[in-house]
Amino acid sequence: MDIKKDILWRVHLSFLVIILMGLVVLGRAVYIQRVQGSYWKSMSNKQHLKYMDIDAERGSIFSEDGNMLSTSIPVFDIYIDFGADGLLEKDGKRFYKNLDSLSISLSSLFKDQSAASYKKMLLSDYKKRLRYYCLKKKISFEEYEALRNFPLVREGRNKSGFIVEVRDNRINPYVLLANRTIGLSRGDTSKNVGLERSYDSVLKGQTGQRLMRYTAGTYVPVDGAEIEPENGKDIVTTINTYIQDVAENALLKMMDQNSSIHGSCIVMEVKTGKIKAIANLGRRPDGTYWEDYNYGFGMRTEPGSVFKLATLTSLLEDKYVDTGSIVDCEGGRKNFYGLNITDAELGVGKITVKEAFAISSNVAFAKMADEYYHNQPTKFYNHLHALRLDQKSGIDIAGVPKPYIKKPTSKYWVKTTIPFMAHGYEELETPLNLLMLYNAVANNGKMMKPYLVNSINDMSGPIETFEPQVLVDKICSDATLGKLKACLRAVITYEHGTGHGLESNIYKIAGKTGTAVSAMDNRGYNKSSKIYQSAFMGYFPADNPVYSIGVVIQNSSESKHVYGASVAGPVFKEVADRLYASKVAKKYFDPNEVPADNDLYKVYGMKKDVNNILEQFKYNETDSAASGLWSTGFLQDKNAKLISDNISESRKKIPDVLGMGLKDAIYLLENMGLKVSASGRGKVVYQSLAENTGISKGETIKLQLN
Repeated sequence: MDIKKDILWRVHLSFLVIILMGLVVLGRAVYIQRVQGSYWKSMSNKQHLKYMDIDAERGSIFSEDGNMLSTSIPVFDIYIDFGADGLLEKDGKRFYKNLDSLSISLSSLFKDQSAASYKKMLLSDYKKRLRYYCLKKKISFEEYEALRNFPLVREGRNKSGFIVEVRDNRINPYVLLANRTIGLSRGDTSKNVGLERSYDSVLKGQTGQRLMRYTAGTYVPVDGAEIEPENGKDIVTTINTYIQDVAENALLKMMDQNSSIHGSCIVMEVKTGKIKAIANLGRRPDGTYWEDYNYGFGMRTEPGSVFKLATLTSLLEDKYVDTGSIVDCEGGRKNFYGLNITDAELGVGKITVKEAFAISSNVAFAKMADEYYHNQPTKFYNHLHALRLDQKSGIDIAGVPKPYIKKPTSKYWVKTTIPFMAHGYEELETPLNLLMLYNAVANNGKMMKPYLVNSINDMSGPIETFEPQVLVDKICSDATLGKLKACLRAVITYEHGTGHGLESNIYKIAGKTGTAVSAMDNRGYNKSSKIYQSAFMGYFPADNPVYSIGVVIQNSSESKHVYGASVAGPVFKEVADRLYASKVAKKYFDPNEVPADNDLYKVYGMKKDVNNILEQFKYNETDSAASGLWSTGFLQDKNAKLISDNISESRKKIPDVLGMGLKDAIYLLENMGLKVSASGRGKVVYQSLAENTGISKGETIKLQLN
């Protein structure tokens, strides 16, 4: 009996303990759920939900003439959620039904593996119930458009499990065209260069956010939980694609021919300071050239003789010399405080300052500067400072270095500093800073701030525009300015001028050549095998300047030509010739200045067009008949005789189109039912179907133009 009570007591106690433990567990569960529920839910969300950034669509960069220089194109990342309800329902019936056709379609589109391989991969990942499997990254819009219509995919995200994420990929459509100046946007914006870096905050827009859920080892977007990004603004630059193309091709041709190391060509609009073109080319190990660095804005070098314009400005402003003053070049060689300065042309004696500038005498300019500024170096430095040769250009590109002009207080200032500075050594200048000085002379003394951006635009149009800015109202007196212009012209027109061979017989050029021995890294000036930098700075037309151009090319030991006149000068001339023909001559063309031409010419086309040509060129016109749509004109000695041709598109015979332009010939022949095949350019000199033969609709007539 006692044993029974003892056993019951133990059983009751055990039940009581179990009941108490159950109550504790239940109470704890209620406490966690009711009291601490919000806390643990927030902890769960922190671990499983996360807001991630959505990059805005980056704005594009356009040229002044409307061409796209840098833009973003969408690329698509494709993921598959194999745990999507639509794929799992009815034991995966939808998935298995479309598996074969989907595999064939993917193999056909991407061509990276067989349909069987795709099927095996999809089947394996489906069985693993992978939630955010990456199928493909960075596919093009065309590939994405095709993918959307594939079996299973076309049924939508919830049923197919296919998830598409859109990203932007930055490209420069013109590739080489002003590549270093335009720049390229990278993932790490701190590595951006050019305008992409300077205007990054404008271009990138406002970042959005997307709620992502962490599941099965990866983040999956939560539908409907997004803050849309605000797209970036567009930039319209001052770059003209035609001028840029001309500058790059001229620079590339010369550098390739001369085995040069690197070079730049800058075209600036005189009145505004707009940079119309900036070509930068550096030689790669394989001998080809690429825009590897912004040499025009960012490379500081000793400029050589193109710096003499600054020295001449100082001497003329202080009235120490005039352009007619006599200076002795002493045969082209002189020792200054133990160091020799030598001219390229030896044997020259006493000449005028203007002639010394034209032949680029180092000795003459070193002598004059040393004579008048040796004991007052601060006066010389102040002139250079007033010309902003020791200040940044102000161009809207990040990372542009500050030029270096040695100060008289510098510990490196020695007796030879003045004579060497005077002819372009012991200072460091960028091509752009020097071009600003030449542009100021062309602009009647007004120095403009160079700039690259015309406006910032959104979808509605410009929201901010940039206007020309004047940095210095007058770099010198009008008297000095006139003399500087005359000296720059003398470089081209003087019989012994260093730029004499660059003169055009159509328009006038003004400028200065420069040739400098380059310091090689830390080895100083290589005396045994000199490396030369060639430069030409100038503007055109000299009597009414429109553009200024700066060309600086670093030659190599393999270069056949080294002087500014034979390396940089031809680049300037080629660019100037093409710009004058395409951009400048239209503004100043006067038909009365065209010399007489005694040759007989035939003009054939629509009568109104022929009459317009004769009117523009002021021909004395005689018309034998007033009627007719088409007309033949015979031109000779400023006289024109017109014969009307009553050709109509309804006639049944092949017309004579010899002498016609292609536009008129195509218009006439195709309206008669013929097919036209043309080659060459100019006017028609041959037609395959003879005049006055019958017409067969759809027949092809071949035209040769010359």
